[in-house]
Amino acid sequence: MAEWLVEEGIGEHRAIRLEGECIAAARVEWPGELAPGMVEDAVLVSRAAGSKRGTARFAGGEEALVDRLSPGASEGAPIRLEVTRPAIGERGRRKLARARPSDAAPRGAPTLAERLRGEGHEVRVVRAFPTGDGAELAAEAFAGEVAFPGGGLQFSPAPAMLLVDVDGTLAPRALALAAVAPLARALQRFDVGGSVGIDFPSLASKEDRRAVDGALAAALADWPHERTAMNGFGFVQIVARLERPSLLHRAAFQRAGMAARALLRRAELLEGAGAVLLSGHPALEAQLRPEWLTELARRTGREVRWEARPALAIEAPQAQLVPR
Repeated sequence: MAEWLVEEGIGEHRAIRLEGECIAAARVEWPGELAPGMVEDAVLVSRAAGSKRGTARFAGGEEALVDRLSPGASEGAPIRLEVTRPAIGERGRRKLARARPSDAAPRGAPTLAERLRGEGHEVRVVRAFPTGDGAELAAEAFAGEVAFPGGGLQFSPAPAMLLVDVDGTLAPRALALAAVAPLARALQRFDVGGSVGIDFPSLASKEDRRAVDGALAAALADWPHERTAMNGFGFVQIVARLERPSLLHRAAFQRAGMAARALLRRAELLEGAGAVLLSGHPALEAQLRPEWLTELARRTGREVRWEARPALAIEAPQAQLVPR
């Protein structure tokens, strides 16, 4: 089984599985969020009469949807819960985390490294990932686009599903087949789950559609999912288990938070003398928690400064060393 490398950064743990120098799969977790495996006492804040579902609020203020409520569970009462899925951002709203009642002792969620080991993977925690295409992966996530020879994939997270548009200059059959391998790679690189709708070029010929279906089956053979056959309009739907926000969801709906955490990681790895100067769009300042900046100073042994630069895009902050 391939080895996963894990960086335990400030405000973010990230993991990658490499094939050569390329990232074949990636995961990201933000410590402090409700995460699967966490058991904690909360308060049941709402419940419809006769329903086994309700909403609970944890001590940190985050709410979760609760399933399997007992008949005696009442609003305002304390309840011990195990988190089964984290919250997932969407445009205009946020899907709440999910939880269920538990009799287990309170415990924190497993770390990303522990979670991967629990799944049977080999894991190595490293200070920094080896040189590779990490910057390219982040740029693709922020842009929501992946290019390939003759075309490209455009990813649009939506409430019901992640939509993927296949476009390019090749003939329809050639374009559809050329998109299959980049699509399969992107789904794992972006850590996609849930429902995915793919809009391939329309292919009138059943033989052409079967060729694309066969290529998809081969490319996604090692990725657990269910999939429809391509219809006459070129549409394919894929459903995979939804366990956490994908990199695409983070980049689309938690853009400033994702950019701030990446900035801290770059700053931590700077080499040389001087103070650390963080520069970025003013929206990032609210994301840079005081305790994170204190931890950055501790890890680097340097003074840390912040400079707001409105001209910089949210996803393009800068970290550099300057004279003390």
